[in-house]
Order: sequence, then C-alpha cells, then structure tokens
Amino acid sequence: MATSLTVDITADDGTLRFAVTGEIDLSNIAAFRQALADAGAEAARRAMPLVVDMAGVAYLDSAAINALYASADHIATLIAPPLLMTTLRVSGLAEIVAVHAAASDANP
Repeated sequence: MATSLTVDITADDGTLRFAVTGEIDLSNIAAFRQALADAGAEAARRAMPLVVDMAGVAYLDSAAINALYASADHIATLIAPPLLMTTLRVSGLAEIVAVHAAASDANP
C-alpha cells in the first residue's frame, strides 16, 4: 500500500512552486520522482525558478534524497520542515541547493 503523498504545482510571482505533503518513501517514490521531473521541465519551459516546498512532509527516505539530487539542477530553493533540516544538511543536498527551514507552526 502506498504512503499518502499529495503534490500541487502552482505558478505565482514569477516562481513555479512544487508543494509536497505527506511522506516520501519507496511506496510512492516513482510518483514523486515523476512529478518532480515534470515540475522541473515546466519551470525550464517557462524560464521560472522552481521552489520545492516540502514544509508538509513528515518523513522522507534515501530514495527521496536521491530524487532531489537528480533534480537539483532545476531546484532554485528547497523549503523543508525543521525536522528534516539535519537530514538535508548531512546528505549534502544543502550544499548544492538553497535549503531553508519552513516557518514552524508551533504555538508559543
């Protein structure tokens, strides 16, 4: 059974935003990889920077990191929840793509 994953692509203010919600693992990596490749191609076609917004991602495995690496040339900015920031830094992805922490939803 595939893990829940939702993808939404929008164009706004001269930027193409690829928003992902759910978990990314082996059960849905093919769909994620294809959607990310399609978003990269669309951003290139429109000559727009691609922002990958993963603020709604609770979990990703090494397959997701590999998919992000494969599309790194097309990603202008990657937004991730604070929980995933260490993983993205340790993987080295933050050295080739601008990675920013999403605003925390926690109440003080």
